[in-house]
Amino acid sequence: MTGCQVMAKPASSRCNLDCRYCFYIDKPQQPIMDDATLEGFIQQHIAAQPGPEVQFAWQGGEPTLCGLDFFRRVATLQRRYGAGKRIHNAFQTNGILLNDAWCTFFREQGWLVGISLDGPAALHDAYRVSRSGNPTHHKVLAAIEKLRAHKVSFNLLTVINRQNSRQPERMYRYLRALGTPHLQFIPLQEHDNPESVSDRQWGEFLSTVFDVWVREDIGRVFVQLFDSTLGVWCGYPSQMCSLAVTCGHAFALEANGDLYQCDHYVWPQHRLGNIHHTPLVQLNKSEAAIAFGQRKQSALSGECHACPFLHLCNGDCPKHWVNGKSALCAGYQAFFRHSAPHMRVMRDLLSHHRSPMELMALLRQSQ
Repeated sequence: MTGCQVMAKPASSRCNLDCRYCFYIDKPQQPIMDDATLEGFIQQHIAAQPGPEVQFAWQGGEPTLCGLDFFRRVATLQRRYGAGKRIHNAFQTNGILLNDAWCTFFREQGWLVGISLDGPAALHDAYRVSRSGNPTHHKVLAAIEKLRAHKVSFNLLTVINRQNSRQPERMYRYLRALGTPHLQFIPLQEHDNPESVSDRQWGEFLSTVFDVWVREDIGRVFVQLFDSTLGVWCGYPSQMCSLAVTCGHAFALEANGDLYQCDHYVWPQHRLGNIHHTPLVQLNKSEAAIAFGQRKQSALSGECHACPFLHLCNGDCPKHWVNGKSALCAGYQAFFRHSAPHMRVMRDLLSHHRSPMELMALLRQSQ
């Protein structure tokens, strides 16, 4: 049985921010997920995983709008239906509503929290404001301080846009100083959004950040794209669904139980069904789900198939495609070309059971 991932959206599109790039902006608001849907989802998601571990991911909108009691019930239901499996939870939030009670819960339950932060105040507040138009950066920093005080594991998720992409070193050093070694950079690439990062900006941002990381932070800071790229160099599949060989089996669940092919494709034509009517395990192995995943390979352009970097990006996320090719293609190529010499050294170090951190000393010696 093939397992699946599900990005659950119990608050649907409800949010307490008014982000300039939100893809939910035109979607109708649904009621918060009811108890029957929640229980059905938890039971079905655990049953749909063939292995001993199960990963739950909670996103939005803004999931804290469901209230803390909702997620206490989540923990109770996971214990009820766990069947001896090890349960993990990841919770993505803008952080605005986090307080001591939320942080105590996350710490006691061992949940990983993803905090959305787009850089220093001026860069973050240019895009992420409250419903009344007020800045939110200071509130996110307060939430991070509470997470640190309660010793909650968290990572930072940063959307790279037209503005903050221009200050890569400043961005990286700022985020690195906030108390977590785990960083994710997510390119804003919407075909009709003028705030989208260009392919050139994306490549320059990644390459500049990489130059700092490879000299100062190997083994100390974990940048998702860098770690995933090194893994591919070492013969492993990409850790990132956007750069995987195929798509599929990474669904989005709306509050009413509707299941969609992907978090990037929450549109009627990509609705697989509803878990109240068809169990998740059946939706996961449906012909529609399988075909969606395989379509990435069959629809790639001939240019992509001839590209020497195809094994590193596999064409990127189809959401970014224009005529079968990623709008960020040139940026990824620039980064893969730029990072290749150092990736090769780290791969060789690992193959000899040595730490890739040794590369930092080698670079210091060569200066």
